[in-house]
Amino acid sequence: MKEALKNMLCSSCGGAPCQEEDHEHAIQSMQLENIQLKEEHEKVSSLLARYLEKQMSPPELQQQAFNIPIIGSSSHAPELENSSLNYEIGGSSSSHGPSRYGMQIMVSDDHNLLRSEGIEKALMFKVAAAAMNELIRLIRINEPLWTKSSTQDGKPILQHENYEKIFPRTNSFKGANLRVEATKESGIVSINSIQLIDMFLDPDKWVNLFPTIVTKAETMKVIENGLVGSRSGALQLMFEQMHVLSPLVQPREFQFLRYCQQIEEGVWVIADVSFDSFRQKTSFFHSWRHPSGCMIQEIPNGCSMVTWVEHVEVDDKIQTHQLYKDLIATGIAYGAERWIMELQRICERFACFYVERIPSQDSGGVINSLEGRRSVMNFSHRMIKVFCESLTMSGNLDFPHMNMENNSGLRVSIRKNRNHLGQPKGMIVVAATSIWLPLHYMKVFEFFTDDRRRAQWDVLCFGNDANKVAHISNEIHPGNCISIYRPFIPNENNALVLQESFTTPMGSYVVYAPTDVAAMNSAINGEDSSMLPVLPSGFVISADGEPNAALGAFNSSDIERLGGSLLTVAFQILASSPDGINMSNMESVEAVNSLLTSTILKVKDALNCNNLE
Repeated sequence: MKEALKNMLCSSCGGAPCQEEDHEHAIQSMQLENIQLKEEHEKVSSLLARYLEKQMSPPELQQQAFNIPIIGSSSHAPELENSSLNYEIGGSSSSHGPSRYGMQIMVSDDHNLLRSEGIEKALMFKVAAAAMNELIRLIRINEPLWTKSSTQDGKPILQHENYEKIFPRTNSFKGANLRVEATKESGIVSINSIQLIDMFLDPDKWVNLFPTIVTKAETMKVIENGLVGSRSGALQLMFEQMHVLSPLVQPREFQFLRYCQQIEEGVWVIADVSFDSFRQKTSFFHSWRHPSGCMIQEIPNGCSMVTWVEHVEVDDKIQTHQLYKDLIATGIAYGAERWIMELQRICERFACFYVERIPSQDSGGVINSLEGRRSVMNFSHRMIKVFCESLTMSGNLDFPHMNMENNSGLRVSIRKNRNHLGQPKGMIVVAATSIWLPLHYMKVFEFFTDDRRRAQWDVLCFGNDANKVAHISNEIHPGNCISIYRPFIPNENNALVLQESFTTPMGSYVVYAPTDVAAMNSAINGEDSSMLPVLPSGFVISADGEPNAALGAFNSSDIERLGGSLLTVAFQILASSPDGINMSNMESVEAVNSLLTSTILKVKDALNCNNLE
């Protein structure tokens, strides 16, 4: 009988029965597993409650987590319709139950991990689908969700009371520092929809698309690749860091789901929504993105109509500096209008990059081939990215004693570059300050882009005119261009300066970097410029956030331009390197402070702004 019992099979699972001596150990293991499952249920229930505003019991949790609605027609994702995981929280799973995601939940040593991944994946689809539904309604419905502003040129303003009736939810942050920003904007961009969608779903292309907004991006997990060609149904978990204008503006970091759906012929929607993994005990992000993103509609001539909604919640634990308070509070700093204008600018730049012959206004310089033109444009674009990333100044040091009137004080960041290709190796010091000027930002931009006045601010000119040896037009606006200068430096004839300038009503940039003749010649000759070292400095000019400050941005000079501007001046210097440069930290800080101070005084003097109160 004993031998027969040993060979019996369990009627429930088909496995061997538990031996008597292992019975007590098996009971203890099951009790421990039950505790783990209860903790897992509490985490998932809490996370679902955050999105669905409802605390879930185990049966409800199973139904809510896995019955996921799909946006659009069944042809976009037929494998996702009318299916559910045969899986219970706190219970058992079928050893070969149906799987919506191409994975089977099987009882094994790793079943807890598989169980967690399955729940998280299901929740991602649930959250992404809800975000897609909400975003489409926010884009397509105006009143009562949006009303026109009476003070901001009729721009749409989200009516939060009506919004919360339709999309009830709790705030992600609590306290007096909570701020909600919601903006909406539309515009035509000179790029086709499929190219644009591909750039949105590739983190490197995403950074290249928005170099003045996105400083870092990463795809953390691809949940669904979507259909070949259209990318409809693509879902991925991403991370990004955003930063604009000045070190005084706090960077924002998001971990979010990006979901792409083709909802009609020639119409796509890209929906973003913040997502915290339930493996993460507490969120360390101070920004939460409610359903945001854009609708992309194909129009003739290879262009697209883009409608953008940006809806975020921010916990401003670090109070915004007074200089940029208005820009932040009104949503101008990170709002939908900035995204649309930057997208329009960069798409025009792409169009100039792919011209089939050098335009007549760019002829006559040292760049005589399309390959050379494109290599220099790539070099300059990378220079812009490095400059914008340096403005985040992570781990910055404040020197409030180095403070002038109407000045924010000196911000300094010191970093050591060992392996970052395309930047010089060694200790790099970044220093920046921001000031207010009583001039319209376009007047300030025109000052910095006037070749006849360069000697009034550029220390490399030593008071002499610089010789422009090349010019590349980027857009219709004459100030949006790339230039190569040969500055006047005594006893030195091996230096050139690469500069790119551009302007939109959201902000203007003048970024430049010295480089040696050999490096620049390699780019001009059409060689790969991705490894050429560059250490840029420059200026960022924006309106000060006052009403009507951006009026007359591109109008003729006979129209009065009102409003003040905010000017950020940033310099980078190589303090020490393997080639022999060796300055102490304090020496480098003093040197860069002297450079900043003298440049600001020169700019104020040239613009007749020395007597600010």
